[in-house]
Amino acid sequence: MLLIVVAISTAVFAPALAPHDPLKQNLPGRLQPPLWRDDSGDLHVLGTDQLGRDLLSRMIYGARISLIVAGTAVPISAALGVLLGVTSGFIRGHYENLVMRVLDVQLALPFILLALAVLVAVGPSFRNIVLLLGITGWTGFARLLRAETLSLRERDFVSAAEMIGASRRRIVFRHILPNTVSTIIVLVTLQVPQVIVIESALSFLGLGIQPPTPSWGGMLSQGRRYLLNQWWVAVFPGLCITLVVLGGNLLGDWLRDTLDPRHRRPS
Repeated sequence: MLLIVVAISTAVFAPALAPHDPLKQNLPGRLQPPLWRDDSGDLHVLGTDQLGRDLLSRMIYGARISLIVAGTAVPISAALGVLLGVTSGFIRGHYENLVMRVLDVQLALPFILLALAVLVAVGPSFRNIVLLLGITGWTGFARLLRAETLSLRERDFVSAAEMIGASRRRIVFRHILPNTVSTIIVLVTLQVPQVIVIESALSFLGLGIQPPTPSWGGMLSQGRRYLLNQWWVAVFPGLCITLVVLGGNLLGDWLRDTLDPRHRRPS
């Protein structure tokens, strides 16, 4: 949780925290090591990149890009997946079979190849990346929510609601959906680091956030050629990705153990 809070705070207060302009170039000061001071006496805590831009400032603004992408794409995936998962698990029949077959087809397609094909066709941009990640990320939500709905619809309180004549819509939104909130929270928490990794991978391949906008994946891609001699250009962005993803996964595991009694560890 501490790692996630630090990442979110860094993204929100990026203009106040960044010591330099993340887009300002200084070619005479390119590829300088950490704790280097330029001619004007300004300190570059993490050094500079291949164009002389302050690495710390670019990493701070890169946190904003990664979290905005995840914070926008994950709600789209959650809304679509929860809707299809709950309704297919409750209605059953041909509708359930159709949703599950579409889910199977999407899971059978390698995501990176699908993403590359789509982004090459429509062009890489912030909007296209968010829509791609949001629309393709629904499968995990739909599969788990369908399974949980199948279990909940056999419970006594659902049978009682059906006996007194409650509509399907009321049963779904007043009885089944509230009992899946803990699962949804855990899935959202685990989906955020996954989206950050995917966005970084797309930026690494040149189909994500486009330069000169700072992105951790793009910085990692640009710094890999200097890894042997100017290691800081690639290592620090990679370390940021690792810590944020690790924090998100640990937070998701903790929420699962806390919110779901079936996964609680014995004291």
